[in-house]
Amino acid sequence: MGRPAVSVVPGDLSVTVAGEAVTLIPERAIYWPRVQALIVADLHWGKAATFRAAGVALPPGTTTDDLARLSGALRRTGARQLILLGDLFHARPGREADHTLGAIAAWHARHPALDILLVRGNHDRRAGDPPAELGIEVVDAPHRSGPFVLRHEPAEDPEAYALAGHLHPACIVTGAGRQHARLPCFLLGLRGAVLPAFGSFTGTSVVEPRATDRVFVVAGNAVIAVPA
Repeated sequence: MGRPAVSVVPGDLSVTVAGEAVTLIPERAIYWPRVQALIVADLHWGKAATFRAAGVALPPGTTTDDLARLSGALRRTGARQLILLGDLFHARPGREADHTLGAIAAWHARHPALDILLVRGNHDRRAGDPPAELGIEVVDAPHRSGPFVLRHEPAEDPEAYALAGHLHPACIVTGAGRQHARLPCFLLGLRGAVLPAFGSFTGTSVVEPRATDRVFVVAGNAVIAVPA
């Protein structure tokens, strides 16, 4: 799917959904200022470790890098809550890897006052809930929070605006000379939004927006509105 070229405006992008002001940030997350919550989807912690456990030679460090980016987003926004829209761990072998759990424990120690909520996704059901010592509250979807219903797999709700992940959405943006780039994106519909995957080792899937959808791509340190 090709989309028109756009002008880059560095930084975050504020939008209104369900009557709430939220900020789309280039760390591939949504910040909800009224409740000081950072919302992310599809971290897939330990995915590279899962591949290594299966004999695929991959370098370590992806989870550590993603944790550093998550810390930066928390610090930059001043968020007091972290809402995880499913697929926190990729699979049980990666979850149980010592270096994965060690990196996560060290990250958690740097954020002792952070309230964390996980809405279970399909990978969480296979990988198992996070270790109790991380203090993460775990719930099943759908989970209501203010004007939003939190879930992993996108689905419209008759009573609230849905926030979800699961699709790892991306958009192909075209420019002059037929140049194009495949970029992760936020997909904001009339009744729900899909967040880009936060994890850096997740892959993406090109989505076809509906006429009423708003699309915002993540290009480096900028979130950019893509014309319909």
